Amino acid sequence: MTTATVAVGAVLAQGTAVATPSPEVSGDVPAYRMARDAQPVSGATSSGEGPLLKGPGTYTDTAVTGQKKYYRVRLDGTSNVYLSAVLAPLPGTEVGVLDGVRISLAKTDGTPCSEGTTLGFLGESARPIADYVSRRIEPGRSCQKAGEYLLEVEGRGRSRTVPQRWPMELTYKAEPPLKPGSAVPTAPTGWSTEPPAPAGGEPRRITGGTGFNDAAAVEGGVWRDEMRPGESRFYRVPVAWGRQLFVNAQLANLPGADRFAAINGFRVELYNPARGLVESKKDNYTGKPASVGFGTAPAAYANRTEGGSEAARAMRFEGWYYVQVSLDRTVPGAVPLTLDISVKGEGGAGPVYDGDAEAAGFALGDEARDAGDPAMKAFGLTGIGLGTALVAGLAAWWLLARRRA
Repeated sequence: MTTATVAVGAVLAQGTAVATPSPEVSGDVPAYRMARDAQPVSGATSSGEGPLLKGPGTYTDTAVTGQKKYYRVRLDGTSNVYLSAVLAPLPGTEVGVLDGVRISLAKTDGTPCSEGTTLGFLGESARPIADYVSRRIEPGRSCQKAGEYLLEVEGRGRSRTVPQRWPMELTYKAEPPLKPGSAVPTAPTGWSTEPPAPAGGEPRRITGGTGFNDAAAVEGGVWRDEMRPGESRFYRVPVAWGRQLFVNAQLANLPGADRFAAINGFRVELYNPARGLVESKKDNYTGKPASVGFGTAPAAYANRTEGGSEAARAMRFEGWYYVQVSLDRTVPGAVPLTLDISVKGEGGAGPVYDGDAEAAGFALGDEARDAGDPAMKAFGLTGIGLGTALVAGLAAWWLLARRRA
């Protein structure tokens, strides 16, 4: 008997069922990899007994349809806090169009800190889905004081005899406050939505990750991967202040496949550094070439209040942005994937944080920032190549100095 069989049996004994993959999906499609340092917790059905999420970090639990779970969180009175949930059913799991969760943050007396957020699969083929709720420090907003608050996760879906359970990852991120008296750069206006010309050249091979924790790092260029039925692959792209991200994902044809139609079977989604949804695009896949693409607003701190759309408001951070590509479980075979990634813009000034924004996950290090700089890319000085070029330059300077000496 396998470990999975034992786990499923134990859950059934409790009156709930682990959502299992359909036979259409190969067993070698890897499941979402939770963070290595994630702390297991068990949300309580009583708001007075929820476990404490002990500050910024990652936690794991399960979401159950038809059930509310509560967690206690302690917030300071200065940081913007983002609490995200990732639902991660096994690849190929059949789900309902209305299945998902609703997350909300409130005071212990029930006063909401912000509008709740609903995460839904919006289809019958499961994939990891994520979004967050937030507590922002801002005049006129609720929950500004330091203290204990309640995170609520409510499993939703169609009525079933046996409720479904989905693996869930929770993250607690705290964005440092701005330095007192520092100016907030204004939000960009009038940017171009026209994507740059395709990067061209020979695609570079890459294998996307299973989720946020093992997403493959990419920079501007063309990348080649392969998607299997029921699979999602994740890639992370560095986006600095003032820059726009353009993504174009292309599925190749599937030779020899019988006639089929995977309605909305090809999905491409983008998440910001706090795992908030920025864009979600989809297309049908019928075995013929298909393409899904989008561009973002320039990343700007002021987007959170001045952005003209939900997508623009989500481009509120500098940092690593996550591209997720998903293929429906009913597709009858593996399909080649081409990703064209472009980062556009001259960059701009960011806010002055009163704290380590990079350590908190809301800023890029110099190497990652240069990897996303179109000007640096033009000179071939990106990513690891930048470090190599600098080392080579210093070595040449040292040798020349020795010869002159």
